[in-house]
Amino acid sequence: MRIVVLVSGTGSNLQAVLDAVAAGELDVEISAVGADRNGTYGVERAAAAGYETFVVNFKDYPVRSDWNRALTDKVASYQPDVVLSSGFMRIVDEHFIDTFEGRYVNTHPALLPSFPGAHGVRDALAYGVKVTGCTVHIADAGVDTGPILAQAAVEVLDGDTEESLHERIKVQERRLLIETLRKISKDGLPQP
Repeated sequence: MRIVVLVSGTGSNLQAVLDAVAAGELDVEISAVGADRNGTYGVERAAAAGYETFVVNFKDYPVRSDWNRALTDKVASYQPDVVLSSGFMRIVDEHFIDTFEGRYVNTHPALLPSFPGAHGVRDALAYGVKVTGCTVHIADAGVDTGPILAQAAVEVLDGDTEESLHERIKVQERRLLIETLRKISKDGLPQP
């Protein structure tokens, strides 16, 4: 299974994937790792591990649809079976979603459909839930919507801050992502 991984930041989920591939625990071919801006540590991690990288810098495109088209074309050039959004903090348009329909996999630090959007951990804490977690799902044209592939629960502890809770969620998110990619590489993606 060929994958392209998209990152916007440090790439901690990406590192888990790189480690699992290197250890022979995950049978995927990482075709490339791309970012939406220059200077991401995720791209640096991938390059240091010997993977091809690219940047389609959002700021280089005054019109959002032009950036989306450029990103779509770049990712498509690698002919991926799966596109993995691993902390990729840009919403892609319908052209991207349609091009990779049913193959764009996203991670989210909450138990969707609860607490979608960029602040899932903060929103869960503010709501006062006792359990939150993480989700791996197929992204569609909505914000953190689409078929759920897997979820893991994380207890909210007394005194949790957004940072402390998010760190515990990330541990489960990395584990869940590897398990889900392993299952997809063995059984394929669910068909709509």
